[in-house]
Amino acid sequence: MKFKKITLLFETDDIALAEELICNIFFSFAISGVVCDIPLPEPDEGFGTHTLTLPEHNSITGYLPLLDSSDIILKQIEAKAEKLIEFDIRVKIVTGIVDEKEWADAWKAYFNVTRITDRIIIKPQWKEYHEKKGEILIHLDPGMAFGTGTHPTTAMCLKFIETFLKPGDSFLDVGTGSGILMIAAAKLGAGHLLGIDTDETAIAVARENLRLNGIDPSIYCLSCQTLDRTDPVPCDCIAANIIAQVIVDILPDIALRMTEGATALLSGIIKERKAAVLAALEKTRLSVIHEEHIDEWVTLAVKKETSIE
Repeated sequence: MKFKKITLLFETDDIALAEELICNIFFSFAISGVVCDIPLPEPDEGFGTHTLTLPEHNSITGYLPLLDSSDIILKQIEAKAEKLIEFDIRVKIVTGIVDEKEWADAWKAYFNVTRITDRIIIKPQWKEYHEKKGEILIHLDPGMAFGTGTHPTTAMCLKFIETFLKPGDSFLDVGTGSGILMIAAAKLGAGHLLGIDTDETAIAVARENLRLNGIDPSIYCLSCQTLDRTDPVPCDCIAANIIAQVIVDILPDIALRMTEGATALLSGIIKERKAAVLAALEKTRLSVIHEEHIDEWVTLAVKKETSIE
């Protein structure tokens, strides 16, 4: 199958905001396999450094199946991209045609073995690494799904799972992508896991990565659906590594699925959108118990507010 490669080259003083807004444009057209080619400052030690070369230009690329409707969707993307000037984001769009394998595999040379915490190591399936005693090794082939562990939002989520997940906990991953968070939760002792995503490709990639890591199929379930269509079964730990606006929209559904002692891990939030997320948390009676930052990104751990009789 062939794809239309759509690259949005951009200039701005606020790269994190541009990244969120441009990704959201692609996501609004169900284009979830995006490639963000932007310079990021070195994160805190332990979050995977020196994994990507610095790009010549800031750009975000999405891949649209080459169908009769492709040109119509491209014009709609162009119209939305033009409006980014309101945020002082100047965009130029470049397009091309590529084969599926070409775009799915080209980036692999830049994805190396990455240490996330003292214990958690991400190993691309095509790289060699000898596991040391006490390490939790996650074998990963993200394919066309989001989640390699090198992005600060994913790295912070992994660290939070290691901190807050207790052995035997049930775990819900909203927007599972490559399945990396489910794999980490399983290897850290989760008793049952559910991963959901609106992208069928992501579900297939997550299933394969769970298999690569030897996760028992009897303890997990994957489903291609939105959170509001998922059975409201209470979970002990919920992760949502998406974008701020989506988190705001689905917070009531997250709260509905939290046990009384549950922890929800919210990531993909840029600092400029943190206030909106905090306001939504207050409305849903959820409180922040811990937060961390890498560059412009924020990750929050939240719990239900306790009632005072």
